[in-house]
This record gives sequence, structure tokens and C-alpha cells, in this order.
Amino acid sequence: MSETRTDPFFLMPDWPAPANVMALMTTRHGGVSSAPWDGFNLGTHVGDHPEAVAANRALLRQHLPAEPKWLNQVHGTAVSLTGHCDADASVARAADDVCVIMTADCLPVLFCDRAGTVVAAAHAGWRGLCNGVLEATLESMQCPAEEIMAWLGPAIGPDQFEVGAEVREAFMAHDPQAASAFKPGATDGKWLADIYALAGQRLAAAGIGSIHGGGLCTVSDSRNFFSYRRDKQTGRMAALIWLTS
Repeated sequence: MSETRTDPFFLMPDWPAPANVMALMTTRHGGVSSAPWDGFNLGTHVGDHPEAVAANRALLRQHLPAEPKWLNQVHGTAVSLTGHCDADASVARAADDVCVIMTADCLPVLFCDRAGTVVAAAHAGWRGLCNGVLEATLESMQCPAEEIMAWLGPAIGPDQFEVGAEVREAFMAHDPQAASAFKPGATDGKWLADIYALAGQRLAAAGIGSIHGGGLCTVSDSRNFFSYRRDKQTGRMAALIWLTS
């Protein structure tokens, strides 16, 4: 483990959230992890030295009001109100209750309402996205769709996300218009999927008109982002959101 301790660099969502909504996305910059997890790896399940992950989480904690509600993400649709369980999204209404999800190609989606009374974070890999994790998160927020805004964080980009025909068919079975988010890949029988567009379609269908972010590709930007598709063994970034009092 490297002995160099450097402050993390955060990506701050550019969206019209209320003043009491705080949100950030970590990058790979900062932290103490060595290759291939260098440097600000927050995942405890990826083979990194436990001491390094603990040190990185301690550095993150300095920028937060409380310990995040870490989840055991399983590419499902369950939404947690308490954290520390098998789930792929969490919702919070109390001040300083920090929602968090981790990614390294999957799409992180942060939510808040315009009144600043509820926030949420969702982990949208293709399976969770297809099966309704965003819709489940919105339902758990329990407020009108027109009052909710969403921010799409860095994920595998549309020129990098090659999938099999079964993935395209699964999305189209839910909504035939999903076909517009796929284009033929370089390999016969493969397709390039635009996960930002797919998420946007699902959010729009749920009545969300205020959708922000998207367009940052984790695979293409090895300097700033971890990518499982690119590197296989790699770290995890975190997207976090909370309310202040």
C-alpha cells in the first residue's frame, strides 16, 4: 500500500438542485490505493488491500456529515431506506443521511425533489435499469414526478458498451422505442447500447422532465475514472447525495 495520502478530487453535479441538497461523485484521483486500484478506490470487494480502502473511506468521510449508507449492490431493483443491506438504491429524508452507490461502468443516478425534502441514489447497470431500478427508486421517494430532478453520472459510453442481442431484446420487450438507443456493433450479432439514452427514456416515461448530466465515458477516460470493462480488476467510485439541515 502506498504511504502517500492525497485529498480526493470530486465531480460536482451541474443541476438546479435546492441549496440544501449536497451531492458529489468521486473519481480515481487521490487516495492511497496502488495499481490496479489506484488511487481513490472505495470498494471493499475488488481485491484491494483492506487498509487502503479503509484509508480512502476515511478521507471521503472528512467531506461528509456522516458515514454513508453503504450497500451490497446486486444488480437488482431493491431500494433501501437504511443502508447496509442487499440493494441497488437508497432514499433519505433526514438531514445528514448520506445515500451512496458505487460504480465502475454502471450508471449512477442521483435524485432530489425541488423542495429539498428527499434525495436518492440508484445504481443502474443494464440489468437493474431494464428491470426497473429507477422506477422503484422514484416510487420510494413518494413525491410527484414533476417535482423530481435526476443527474446521470459517468458510465460506459455508447461507443464502448457492446452487448448481445438479448440485452437489446430485453429493453425492447419493455418499450419498443428502446431500439433507438442501440446501434449495430463491430461484431456480428452485437449491439452498442447507449445507457444514458436508455435511462433518459425510462425517466421520461416516469414523468421526470428535469434530467441532467450524462455523456462522461468511464471506459474512454482512464485518467479520471475506473472501468471494469476496460481493466477487469479495478477500483470503484462513489456517487453520494444528502440533505443539510
